[in-house]
Amino acid sequence: MRVFLILLAAFAALATGCGEVWNDPYPASERGKSILYASFVTRPKHLDPVQSYTEDEAQFTQQVYEPPLQYHYLKRPYELVPLTALEVPKPRSIEGGRFTVYEVRIKPGIRYQPHPAFIPENLNLEKGRVERLKSPYELPMGTRELVADDYIYQIKRLAHPRLHSPIFGLMAEYIVGMGEFAKELKRADTRDAWLDLRKFPLDGVERVDAHTFRVTLNGAYPQFVYWLAMPFFAPVPWEAERFFAQPGMEAKNFSLDWWPVGTGPYMLTENNPNARMVLERNPNFHGETYPSAGEPEDAGAGLLADAGKPLPFIDKLVFSREKEGIPYWNKFLQGYYDTSGIGSDQFDQAVRVSIEGDTNVTPEMEEKGIRLSTSVETTTGYIAFNWLDPLVGGSSERARKLRHAISIAFDVEEQITIFSNGRGIPAQGPIAPGIFGYREGREGVNPVVYDWVDGKPERKSLDVAKRLLAEAGYPGGRDAKTGQPLLIYFDTVVRGAGDKASFDWIRRQFEKLSIQLVIRDTDWNRFQEKIRKGDTQTFRLGWNADYPDPENFLFLLHGAQSRAKSQGENAANYTNPEFDALFEKMKNMPNSPERARIIDRMVDIARADAPWIWGVHPKKYSLRHSWISNDKPNTMARNNMKYLRIDPQKRAELRAAWNRPVLWPLTLVLLVLVVSAIPALVGYRRRERMAARPAS
Repeated sequence: MRVFLILLAAFAALATGCGEVWNDPYPASERGKSILYASFVTRPKHLDPVQSYTEDEAQFTQQVYEPPLQYHYLKRPYELVPLTALEVPKPRSIEGGRFTVYEVRIKPGIRYQPHPAFIPENLNLEKGRVERLKSPYELPMGTRELVADDYIYQIKRLAHPRLHSPIFGLMAEYIVGMGEFAKELKRADTRDAWLDLRKFPLDGVERVDAHTFRVTLNGAYPQFVYWLAMPFFAPVPWEAERFFAQPGMEAKNFSLDWWPVGTGPYMLTENNPNARMVLERNPNFHGETYPSAGEPEDAGAGLLADAGKPLPFIDKLVFSREKEGIPYWNKFLQGYYDTSGIGSDQFDQAVRVSIEGDTNVTPEMEEKGIRLSTSVETTTGYIAFNWLDPLVGGSSERARKLRHAISIAFDVEEQITIFSNGRGIPAQGPIAPGIFGYREGREGVNPVVYDWVDGKPERKSLDVAKRLLAEAGYPGGRDAKTGQPLLIYFDTVVRGAGDKASFDWIRRQFEKLSIQLVIRDTDWNRFQEKIRKGDTQTFRLGWNADYPDPENFLFLLHGAQSRAKSQGENAANYTNPEFDALFEKMKNMPNSPERARIIDRMVDIARADAPWIWGVHPKKYSLRHSWISNDKPNTMARNNMKYLRIDPQKRAELRAAWNRPVLWPLTLVLLVLVVSAIPALVGYRRRERMAARPAS
């Protein structure tokens, strides 16, 4: 009997384990509904639009908040279009160009999501009442119309002394009076009460009427219009700040960082950032429609099938936190997540690359109907030469040839293949694809590093690099005058155990030229300090576009932006008088043939000087199941959820087909159980019969 009971327990445990494989992990109430299931890895820290900046934060805030403008979902290059505004505002120069004015007119009739902040009684809650709340949505909720004052209030919040907006410094440079306004707020802030920003005027931002506000900038700054498409300029009603400033709210994590208040297509209704976050359709959403035009190939791809239809198409967005990649990937293959990125461990299982370099999904993915989307990101990664360093920096012919030699030897194509599974394209200069001024084909190739051979760029040979190194005074990697080996220092940040392979590979690139590379790894703060002081020789950095304008890349090489001299974004401290003069001329020009000619010349100068090893523009790969439509990558915005459509019936059918119970292991265990139990039962019956015999 003991053997029988043990086997029975094992059978029950196995049955339970197998049951977990085919059981749907989501509540039965959600099945068959228009719900998108996705995941997030990093816990969002800030959902307040004045601070929200990371990609994980943006995927939540950009579904809730609505700035005046947005990027057209389908058109490329990226094009600004109205969101809550009636039109894209045009700059108006006044006082002989001393100031520039943007007047933003908001569509009337837009209303906020339901929220307790719009009920006056909820602005004076007793602390005990707050402490009993599990969610702010347990209180009575109201709404009101979006007005110009809400945008003005948010712009003022960029200078709030208790908040830390990453764009305050830039905006203080341009918005008239912003710097002095910040000082006034700091003087007035007692930190023990709500700071009502309505009481403090900001010279450069004014109300024209209920649905119009005006922003005045110092000088000309045509890129300002792009900031009007970012959450930093999304409206925040004063009532929301007042509501969350009440005693007891902070202790309950009731704040704009946890519970955003917006006019967008979705509202955050569940926030457990360690496990699950839920966005549901905003019942007051103002009825934006799906775009009716796009790129030439969009119609054939089915991306215009919903043209003119009201948004959003999905009722609910459920985000679950997945700390490990393997469980997440398996759930995607089971159909429990609707979309997925592709990690390095899953790349070979998901993607096949043809001899010609074309990418598609593997037969396994194709059989499931899984589709692949790719897009080159408006990002550049590079290795910088510190222009202030006497060895690798400066404009001398010796230093220039040294940088050219290293740039040729540094095999970016191999780097992309080994460390990114081919997900990237070699950079030919500072400007990323999709940005005005980026050149395709032969005219876009960097002639310092590449030759054009058989219709494609080909990296110059190592012999060319060695010749340049010798001309620089270092034949065979040794100083021609002293005979000492050439030693170069490379500063970087340690991110994990996997960095060793990357560091070894970088070291080998320099060894091709017999250059000894000393890698100085450190933590992020120390690394930043060394760059700020100009105490580096070479180092690795990257840049992700804030907005799709070449100025946002070329300023990284502008002399006036030197990190060591002015704490700007020019971390290489590069300077070239002609480049700098052309930048000043180009930066405020509208896109035109003349601007393109200036940019071409600037790129030629930068290529010749080679302050960077032009590295990689990453390529983003994403997978989606066949029941999702209208999915088009957009590297400039994360407000794409409102455009997506889901076929929940098809999803339910495929989930059921892919996750049918696998019963043969249970059958086998049952058979073993029966066979194993037979001897025990026979022995038990024998003992029973013997015990029943009368004593002789």
